[in-house]
Amino acid sequence: MLIIIAEVVLHHAGPILKGRVIETLSTRFESKVDLDTLDVSLLHGLQVTGGGLRIYPPDDVIAAGAAEPLIAVRHFDFRAGIVGLFIKPMHVSTVHVSGLDIHIPPREYRQQAAEWPKKHRGKIKIVVGKILCDDSELIIGTAKPGKDPKDFALQHIVLHDVGGNAAWPYDATLTNALPRGNIHAVGTFGPWNLESPGDSAVTGDYTFDQADLGTIKGIGGILSSTGKFNGQLNRIDVNGTTDTPDFQLDTANHPVSLKTQFHAIVDGTSGDTYLQPVAATLGGSKFTCAGSVINIKGKGHLIDLDIDIPAGQIQDFLNLAVKTQPPVMSGALNMKANLNIPPGKESVTQKIGVRGRFLLTDIHFSSPNVEDKVDMLSLRAQGKPGEARPGAPDVHSQMRGAFDLRSGRMTFSQLNYALPGATVQLAGQYTLDGKKFEFTGKVRTNAKLSQMVSTWWKSVLLKPVDPFFHKNGAGAEIPVKISGTNTSPKFGLDIGGKK
Repeated sequence: MLIIIAEVVLHHAGPILKGRVIETLSTRFESKVDLDTLDVSLLHGLQVTGGGLRIYPPDDVIAAGAAEPLIAVRHFDFRAGIVGLFIKPMHVSTVHVSGLDIHIPPREYRQQAAEWPKKHRGKIKIVVGKILCDDSELIIGTAKPGKDPKDFALQHIVLHDVGGNAAWPYDATLTNALPRGNIHAVGTFGPWNLESPGDSAVTGDYTFDQADLGTIKGIGGILSSTGKFNGQLNRIDVNGTTDTPDFQLDTANHPVSLKTQFHAIVDGTSGDTYLQPVAATLGGSKFTCAGSVINIKGKGHLIDLDIDIPAGQIQDFLNLAVKTQPPVMSGALNMKANLNIPPGKESVTQKIGVRGRFLLTDIHFSSPNVEDKVDMLSLRAQGKPGEARPGAPDVHSQMRGAFDLRSGRMTFSQLNYALPGATVQLAGQYTLDGKKFEFTGKVRTNAKLSQMVSTWWKSVLLKPVDPFFHKNGAGAEIPVKISGTNTSPKFGLDIGGKK
């Protein structure tokens, strides 16, 4: 008798449960549901396995152009008591899911969709306490020209108290492609917006550990980040911090500590991120930046940031960008600049562009040879040639200018260097690898040429030429050329194209 009863129950359990699954999901999502297979076993209670589950967007969204299922499940399984077959709604404690794909239709399709009358599809006949998902993917579509869908690989998700119109608590681990690393987030999702899934609410706290910046060509370091987020899938407000103790560029490969505190708006439908703003510390230099990271279809991201450095240290930035060690100079830096990194496979340091203006004060050159030349130039320019010898007291100098960094080459359209007794006005360029240093311009001194030499007979010989260099109110205005390398610059006159 028991065998006969079991056969009867087993024979009817499959169709009963399949109907309940389809009706529950159709009611919950107000849309069409397909389920390819559902198998039932009574060996250890009621064991259910299924596959090929597809939940489609609402009819009006499909009519607007959405073709992919809203949710697709490759495989699922759960257990329940046999008496659950005779109770409505049926309670299931845990459902295991693998191969979950969530495809959010583009916002444009949802906005174009007409207000079709809602269909009454039935009742909720299964209530689930927890869903465990592995090997999942979230794709947020876009119909915007020049944009790629946003794709998130979700390693593991735990959803609690799924159902109804309340938010679902979740615990998720997802893989970030660039920089490569795992993000762990805990928060709430929902309630699910039937007509506009991208508008569904999401909140959470996240940690991003051991992110390898070396997966982005041209930079390096291990980043960690923590923060909070809230909003909707298509507009997420994020506040967080990052810490990269060994941040580096391949132009120098010198690790420098980089820490940030940021506020960002993330558009999940396009992958665009708007930084508003970022407060950063590089080495001992504090600065802020604001701007955007824009997704360009098929190419990557365009980064555009405005940078403000009110009181930094030039040596921190030279340590990061230039191979020469120690840095060619130290001093206080004030700078405003725009940073632009276009998409592409090239190294970040080869495609980065920075354009702006700066002021350096309290400059000291790390090379004793260079510092001596500067100190002696100052003394001669003041008319004190007898004191101009190696080891002279260091002078306080400053520099201001306008620059443009492209393809690893720094070009100065304007570079003014001021020190006691003289000003130096230059234009030119140098490469970040330190192999090229080429500037031309003029030196304006307080003293005349004849007053800048230490021996009387040289002074006498130069007096006749003083009038030729005595220009525009300066004791002397001398054309100069600086060439060579960062570690060994060569200074000379630039008269008639000759050094």
